[in-house]
Amino acid sequence: MSESISISKNLTKTETYKELKPQLAALLEGETDAVACLANFSAALKEVFGFFWVGFYVVKQNELVLGPFQGPVACTRIARGRGVCGTSWAEARTLVVDDVSKFPGHIACSSLSRSEIVVPLKDQSGSVWGVLDIDSAELASFDEIDQKYLEELVLLLRV
Repeated sequence: MSESISISKNLTKTETYKELKPQLAALLEGETDAVACLANFSAALKEVFGFFWVGFYVVKQNELVLGPFQGPVACTRIARGRGVCGTSWAEARTLVVDDVSKFPGHIACSSLSRSEIVVPLKDQSGSVWGVLDIDSAELASFDEIDQKYLEELVLLLRV
């Protein structure tokens, strides 16, 4: 298991994700504890990209419960279908929100969050067991490149 992430300077976003993927795989390799994997995954993304908030919500008793994260304190529980995270879970699809203030029912855990991407985590049967939530303090921070590579990266977390 590798315990560090080293990304070259002056890379494009695509190149950064491509350089991160094998290092993240090595970081998670052999670790069977889900909390440890989620914690290092969120720390790696925060370290590499400097996002405002990176973390996980895990499905427990029909609601999303806060899991490992990097950033300021966050909402602890989210109902299915509520906010960006709850909607991503209910619809089992990635949501990219350029301006969270315009998302119906957005849950403002922090007034500093301006844009967001939420990627569902699916088990082998395709059921959603959690979501990766990333917030930015800037508008329109996420695009199809983030979606493509984050959807690939979360596959490293298959349970």
